[in-house]
Amino acid sequence: MTDTLARPLPVLVRYSKVRVTVSQGPDLGVARELVGNTLRVGSSSDNDLALTDNTVSRRHCAIEPLASGFRIRDEGSMNGVFIGTVRVFDAIVSGTVQVALGDTVLTIEPLSEVVAREQAVTDRFCNLLGRSPRMRELFADLARIAPTDVTVLIEGETGSGKELVAESVHAASLRAQGPLVVFDCSAVAPTLAESELFGHERGAFTGAVTSRPGVFEQADGGSIFLDELGELPKDLQPKLLRVLERREVRRLGSQRTIPVDVRLIAATNRNLAAEVQRGNFREDLYFRLAAAHVRVPPLRDRMEDLPFLVEHFLARTKPPRSLSDIPPQVWAMFNAHRWPGNVRELWNAVQRFIVTPERVMSAEFAQSPARDSRPPSVDPATLQALPVARREASEAFERGYLEALLKRTDGNVNRAAAIAEVSRQMVQKLMRKYGID
Repeated sequence: MTDTLARPLPVLVRYSKVRVTVSQGPDLGVARELVGNTLRVGSSSDNDLALTDNTVSRRHCAIEPLASGFRIRDEGSMNGVFIGTVRVFDAIVSGTVQVALGDTVLTIEPLSEVVAREQAVTDRFCNLLGRSPRMRELFADLARIAPTDVTVLIEGETGSGKELVAESVHAASLRAQGPLVVFDCSAVAPTLAESELFGHERGAFTGAVTSRPGVFEQADGGSIFLDELGELPKDLQPKLLRVLERREVRRLGSQRTIPVDVRLIAATNRNLAAEVQRGNFREDLYFRLAAAHVRVPPLRDRMEDLPFLVEHFLARTKPPRSLSDIPPQVWAMFNAHRWPGNVRELWNAVQRFIVTPERVMSAEFAQSPARDSRPPSVDPATLQALPVARREASEAFERGYLEALLKRTDGNVNRAAAIAEVSRQMVQKLMRKYGID
């Protein structure tokens, strides 16, 4: 007779709901409430709290609720984050506080409402790894979502592991024995996207010499992963919605519909809710996709996972290495880096360390913008009107940043966009603005 194994109980962590209100500045009165999730604040429209104050950086700060209060982290801003007269880069505080960002002041206050979030007791979910609270919460969510057949929307920055999340959801689902077909919406020309998704018949367009099934037909009985869904052309969005609602596709050049049995998993590095507000993404499609909605935390929000991930990557090298092979100065560099490319960038850094350890310190880590608490010097003899001076300084910084960014990536716009955490369309727009080829 064998002993019955006790199933480990999930861990429940209780967070106080937090309200963030603009108490001074151009956006006076704007408020957001958060529970558990990180709130990103900045002037870029894809922030959770987007401010119009031109003294606020595009990515200014992040506010993360904790069980014991909340964490405030400077995201590399130009004008800093201040609590009173103290500039903070990474701090844990409790109670009600006022935080100054440029000309804007935020009042952050915990509310009486408490919400419990479940955390997994394991440090992995299929191929996903993590010991941090944010990853354990993600694992708990995925464990509930995977066995169902609901559509899943995965949001997260470039390199954070969205494709691994999709693969893990499929592997833990009832469709695991069926195919997982991947379609990258950003890698296909808009004129070909409809044919790739839904298929075409012979003669449907120039060059269609044979009939061809689309990815929905290829994924029948399994799952389809639409990567970078935010790049899907707007004219195809209603057609995708129709497929999801009717569970059938119609090839280009055909009047016949073909039933399909697929589970849709979609991912994007954009804030789709913000894209809906701007009119770039259909609201009805967004709500249809977000039946289950998860967000993959960026690496900088889970730095306690860094040793675990590095150890995993070192074990995959030939011959395998261990954490003791990483010298202290490299560890210091790893811990100080902001990791704009997230886990993908970390994997590349570990590979570079293994192959050329003497060059790691002079690689792109050394090119990360250093935080400098000193304001730029101003010549009293050449003072201009503040709006003019501010605009010129902003444009000079923007141009210099763009030139350094493109130099670092050898002109690769996609990689530049990933490092700068903006869309490639934004990089191209800035290149046109400053006449950079």
